[in-house]
Amino acid sequence: MELSMEKGNQFVEETQSPEGAAAWKQQLDEFAPGASDWVVGAVFGGTYQREGLQLRDRQMLNMAALAAMGGTEPQLTGHIKTAVDVASMTKEEVAECFVHLMPYIGVPKTLAAMRCMKAAFGDQ
Repeated sequence: MELSMEKGNQFVEETQSPEGAAAWKQQLDEFAPGASDWVVGAVFGGTYQREGLQLRDRQMLNMAALAAMGGTEPQLTGHIKTAVDVASMTKEEVAECFVHLMPYIGVPKTLAAMRCMKAAFGDQ
């Protein structure tokens, strides 16, 4: 698998707001300088660039994993936004993903995921 900072940076620019990207990069780099470069190069410039899954599929997987883990509300909110704004999912499809997960992750984590949807879209 090829890792590419260039492709990773391009992906971040296409899928995240400048403010959002700056926030997570600053959090990672504050105590571990260069950690955000690893995420950009290896994750966004590597894993996300692999063939076999479309961005829509990757976002569904990300949302499922983050919802199941719990305690990841800022990241889940960001991936919900990306799923709708960039990966062509509808809000209804995102909600249905969480409903589908309910028997597997439980009602409390599903409710938390729905709160992330509200945070992602506000009154839209």
